[in-house]
Order: sequence, then C-alpha cells, then structure tokens
Amino acid sequence: MAKTGTTTQGLRAAIERSGYYPTLVAEAVEAAVGREPVVSYLVHQETTFDNNEVRRHATVLALTGTRFIVSHTDEQSADGSAPVPYATTSTESVKLSRISSVVLSRVVADPESYTPGTLPREVVLTIGWGAVSRIDMEPAGCGDPNCEADHGYTGSTTADDLSLRISEAGDGPETVRQTLAFAQALSEATAVSGR
Repeated sequence: MAKTGTTTQGLRAAIERSGYYPTLVAEAVEAAVGREPVVSYLVHQETTFDNNEVRRHATVLALTGTRFIVSHTDEQSADGSAPVPYATTSTESVKLSRISSVVLSRVVADPESYTPGTLPREVVLTIGWGAVSRIDMEPAGCGDPNCEADHGYTGSTTADDLSLRISEAGDGPETVRQTLAFAQALSEATAVSGR
C-alpha cells in the first residue's frame, strides 16, 4: 500500500510541478479517480501559439487497477462572450477492458549504435478505446476517364481517441521516461484485464 500512496502523491506533486492551474486540474483528476489507488500516471503540458496568444493545454493520464482516466484542461482568453479568461476541464473514465490498443512509437538517434536502455529522442503514445472515430469519405471512381456513372463513396475509419507526442528536447528526459513507464503499465494492465 505504501507504493500506491506514493504513486497517488506523486501524481499530485506532478500536477503541482506543471504549474498549470494545479488546484483545478488536481480536483478534476482526483474526483475521477475517486478512492482507487493510482498505479501509474503521466502529466503532459503543451503550449501553443495562436496568432498573438499563448495557449496552454494539460493532459493528465492516470491508471488505476480497473480504469484508465484521461483529463484535459484548456485555457481560453477573454473575448466578447467572456470578459475574463477561463479554463475548461474534462475527464473521462474508461474501463481497462475497453482499451483496444496501446501504441508507443519511439524515435531514436543513430539507430546503428543504439544500446538497450538509451532514452528515445521522442515518443508518441496513442491509446484507443473506441470513443472517437473519424470517417474520411470521398466519391468513388473507376479507371475510365470517360465514365460518368455514380460509383458511390469510399472511405476509411480511423480511431482517434488519444495521441500524445513527447520529446526530450521539448518536454525533458523525465517526461519521456514517465511516458515509457506509463505505456508499459497500461499495456500490462490491459493484457491482464483482457483475460
């Protein structure tokens, strides 16, 4: 139990270290986690530049013994509809048995001289559970340039639940390590829940 408590406390400390509305983000995540112990977590903050504005976005992933929790917090500037800046926080709780894929892509420098345990330059973590799918449709055709027949439509479906890109240069080596650890813990947990 001490390890679990440390992991839960580590999650809270990581949220506070991010400095991105830590009280708001922690309250949302803790409400979603409830009384379950946290097994593994990942806190990722992303800053983007939109015209003359700087926008921040935080994603918190938490793994419990039965669920995968995703929290997103976005910052919005004051505008005509809102006289003061505001933030939007959402959480989603997913049963581990619903996780259909955990994909971890690694980018390593100089692969010919790679040694085991070397930290990747960047990683992309993609997790799918079937909540969001994107359908790309386009008119179908045939190879005949003179054909005027209606061939219907063709398309593809892409699972588009969650994808995070973490780089050593932008996010730091510790965040890359935490991403690798979280991906492994989630992969192991979904293997156990799928039995």
